[in-house]
Amino acid sequence: MRRTLYDKLVDAHKVCDLPDGDMLIYVDFHIMNEYTSPQAFSGLETKGLKVRRPEAHLSVVDHVNATRGREAPDAASKLLIDNLEKNCRTHGIAFYGLGDPRQGIEHVVVPEQGLVAPGMLIACGDSHTTTYGAFGALGFGIGTSEVEHVLATQTLRYKRLKTMRVTIDGALPPGATAKDIIMKVVQVVGAGGANGYAVEFAGAAIADLDMAGRMTICNMAVELGGRAALIAADDKARAACSGRPHSGHFAFEGETWATDPGAAFDKEFVIAAADIPPLITWGTSPDQSVPIDGRIPQEADMATPKAKSALARALDYMGLKPGQAAQDIPIDSAFIGSCTNSRIEDLRAAAVVLRGRKVAEGVNAIVVPGSALTRQMAEAEGLDKVFTASGFDWRPEAGCSMCLAMNDDVARDGERVASSTNRNFEGRQGRGARTHLMSPAMVAAAAVTGRLTDVRDLMKETA
Repeated sequence: MRRTLYDKLVDAHKVCDLPDGDMLIYVDFHIMNEYTSPQAFSGLETKGLKVRRPEAHLSVVDHVNATRGREAPDAASKLLIDNLEKNCRTHGIAFYGLGDPRQGIEHVVVPEQGLVAPGMLIACGDSHTTTYGAFGALGFGIGTSEVEHVLATQTLRYKRLKTMRVTIDGALPPGATAKDIIMKVVQVVGAGGANGYAVEFAGAAIADLDMAGRMTICNMAVELGGRAALIAADDKARAACSGRPHSGHFAFEGETWATDPGAAFDKEFVIAAADIPPLITWGTSPDQSVPIDGRIPQEADMATPKAKSALARALDYMGLKPGQAAQDIPIDSAFIGSCTNSRIEDLRAAAVVLRGRKVAEGVNAIVVPGSALTRQMAEAEGLDKVFTASGFDWRPEAGCSMCLAMNDDVARDGERVASSTNRNFEGRQGRGARTHLMSPAMVAAAAVTGRLTDVRDLMKETA
């Protein structure tokens, strides 16, 4: 029987079928952060339950901590962090807290510690757990009650998803990146177009990507509505899992962890890589994007009354005009970071643009490496000096920072941010904040020009 990678992963972890049609699945590894775990531990305590396999869990501090220094920004945040540390100590769970040399954003930390491998099933109370699909593993976000269940039993109730394959044929043109691939996919499939699906990415352009690029794509696939994102495990993926502190802890032999030739998918999309330019979002949903050399849509471009209404609302919130050239949009802030784009490869790409240039007057520019290890690596390469010489604020601590308004990095009402993050919802980076998503290199280009800018133009200047 020819099976998709998704079906192989689910079948390998099924414990049993349940009477209502769902199944019970085994969770190889579970990750927690300070924001989504407190209620789950309270539930265990109320029921008198213990953690079944403490060694199969990891807790990190990343959402609410400050990145300017090693502290919590307020008393409420400190309480969340202290409670997580106490609960982990009580139950014997590994805890990467502030000051720990392994601390950082959960979806950056896990791969660099070697805690992901092809064939695994990973759960976490964070929707962007789809990131681990880059390694041929099944990762997905879970709710608080499910966190409690996996702590107590190492299993979850699960409903099998439908399958979708998105093939990116050919090679990317100059200036386009993995971030542009996934933004294009979200644009084509739609922000909710993959609801109920596990999405597999395939094609030459995907195979050519490094692991950081693959993680970017799987990370943002959740913006399609998909609960799982996958890329077949290959030699790149296996090499990326080796030589890490915990490499070899999880190993699943006897399976290729790739879709069988001829296996059927419920839905398929094919996109030509040559048709993917550097993109920016203009609206308040990740699927509202245009090429950087394009224009903001007009009502005539919208096919339905619903689309016209969404356009009007987004333009009103974003303070933009129909038909406005994307490169005429000024910015107030530039942010490079988040679980989507804060890895060493992302910092290197931005540094190429920034080297020898200065951040435009009036622009607040911040870069937050995704982990303490990433920061150390970047500083060893001198990337911190490139950022600081250009006028970026190089943050000394890792965390989610300005990706979401949950710490002290909050954009002001009306502030326009060029951002390497994953979501541009209303209020995502602060009440009234206006977010434009793009690649790290494009954020750097916007920072030095003071407006949304085609990075290809800057690349020509330095060629």
